[in-house]
Amino acid sequence: MRVSKCLILITISALVISFAKAYDPSPLQDFCVAIDDPKNGVFVNGKFCKDPKQAKAEDFFFSGLNEAGDTNNDVKSNVTTVNLEQIPGLNTMGISLVRIDYEQYGQNPPHTHPRGTEILVLLEGTLYVGFVSSNQDNNRLFAKMLHPGDVFVFPIGMVHFQVNVGKTPAVAFAGLSSQNAGVITIADTVFGSTPPINPEILAQAFQLDVNVVKDLEAKFKN
Repeated sequence: MRVSKCLILITISALVISFAKAYDPSPLQDFCVAIDDPKNGVFVNGKFCKDPKQAKAEDFFFSGLNEAGDTNNDVKSNVTTVNLEQIPGLNTMGISLVRIDYEQYGQNPPHTHPRGTEILVLLEGTLYVGFVSSNQDNNRLFAKMLHPGDVFVFPIGMVHFQVNVGKTPAVAFAGLSSQNAGVITIADTVFGSTPPINPEILAQAFQLDVNVVKDLEAKFKN
């Protein structure tokens, strides 16, 4: 009897741990199309859901990923996001997609996705990509040169980047293990916060002259 109770407790504990590790709730119905109007809706994972009987094909559809994004910016890249904001039917599905366009020497600068692992496939061009592990793993850099057809994975929460090192524009698609993985661009977050972080703090943290920090904060000011 004691053995059986122990097995039951172990099984329950394993289930609790597995649920605790989940980032997006698992759906308990066929779909939960997100709506902004709470009238007659049910609140699930940050969005209200319309009556399933009112769902239509358009709730699960998006068009336009065949078109390149505007890369006329400081980093010479563009991320076209397709998450639950573009496809309401993705709500509770735990998945989303992006298209990334890079001009020559363009980059998707160091950033993290706090709620999702990313798997990227390169369609055109040549990319140098990588991520850095946590402090506990001595901040190791895992980097690779990608060519069309190559795939690379960026683990959840790890700081990562992509740089177009080829002589032509590059195009990649990436899937994320969250309906809304979020993005934290390191430079924008650290030097462009509102209100700004005290320059003295950043100067000590980055071992920089305080005037350099002030200059960076001026450049990244929102």
